[in-house]
Amino acid sequence: MAGIGGRTARRGGLACVVLALSACVGGPDGPRPETQAAPPPVAEAEAPPAVAAAPRIGTGSIKVALIVPLTGQGAAVGAALRNAAELAYDDFQKPDLQILVKDDRGTPEGAREAAQAALGEGAELVLGPLFAANVQAAGGAARAAGKPVVGFSTDAGVAARGVYLISFLPQSEVDRIVDEASAAGRRSFAALIPETSYGNAVEAQFREAVARRGARLVAIERYPAGQPGPAIERLRGVVAGSGAQADALFLPDTPDGLAALAPALTRAGFSPARVRPIGLALWNDPRVLSQPAFQGGWFAAPDTAGFSGFAQRYQARFGAIPPRTASLAYDAVSLTAALVRQYGTQRFAAATLTAPAGFSGLDGTFRFRPDGVSERTLAVYAIRNGAATVVRPAPKVLGPSGI
Repeated sequence: MAGIGGRTARRGGLACVVLALSACVGGPDGPRPETQAAPPPVAEAEAPPAVAAAPRIGTGSIKVALIVPLTGQGAAVGAALRNAAELAYDDFQKPDLQILVKDDRGTPEGAREAAQAALGEGAELVLGPLFAANVQAAGGAARAAGKPVVGFSTDAGVAARGVYLISFLPQSEVDRIVDEASAAGRRSFAALIPETSYGNAVEAQFREAVARRGARLVAIERYPAGQPGPAIERLRGVVAGSGAQADALFLPDTPDGLAALAPALTRAGFSPARVRPIGLALWNDPRVLSQPAFQGGWFAAPDTAGFSGFAQRYQARFGAIPPRTASLAYDAVSLTAALVRQYGTQRFAAATLTAPAGFSGLDGTFRFRPDGVSERTLAVYAIRNGAATVVRPAPKVLGPSGI
């Protein structure tokens, strides 16, 4: 694999996008809820300064679109995505790109209009939008024109051939934590899962991951969001007491949901020393890390080192702390610039975008599957004394694809 990055590669703390030279190279409305990053301490995302954004970034000959909400719902996040795109463009030493920045107004119709306008201006690739319905709308317009989309939604349901999601999808997190728990000797799994679209998505992946590892699925209980009590009682004999049948308990909920669930587990006699709690990136929140019921628990999440350096540099330039989602636009533009430099007329071809070994960005190595879903390398963290500590670093290389 060869590093591509120009000035990016020389800036401390930045991961450059890496492309193989051969065959080995969310949004907020999706099922995966938004959360803040693990350490470094980026506690609250601040809105970028209110400045008039230029309608384009760069003056190169190859045009791509960046479709984000600059007005309406999600405007603060959209402005941060735009800023991150500009930062990536400059870090890549101003490649032969012209990024047409389009406002989708936070609506599907706005996204469709923005995509059609950008494609009419010669855009060869669409980066964004943020929301799931908007990705679908822009994707329809782009497919009709034979152009690919790299979207920011966290809803895997909107991925499709030609519509790739660069976002943090919970499916990769589920696979990673089940694999690591199994490798550490946990062979009997139970789960408490909220009755939400997020819960539906992770339950299907959890069942598949447990079966793939040859482990035993003891029980799954669902509960209305914020009301775990009755489900915990039904699961008490499986996960509590000396006769617990499971040795790992999967708990995929939001930080608010987990903060309510943890005391109820403790009252039911749950011991994390006997049955290891396991979860996903949403656990990386002080409300979760402080809970006695989760001490010793493990969760899967992106490595934070790349985002830490990016957040510091973003704040120095734009005077605000970026939301966690901002790194997606940075990586999308860096990827685009690298493809332009190395792949000529095949820069955005399906075979190029779905190279099996993928690409390395701020948040680790990722790849796009032919069905549009992304897979990522992830670290595994343990909760110890109210803090998250890496116990399994993120691999540098992706394993075999899930399809």
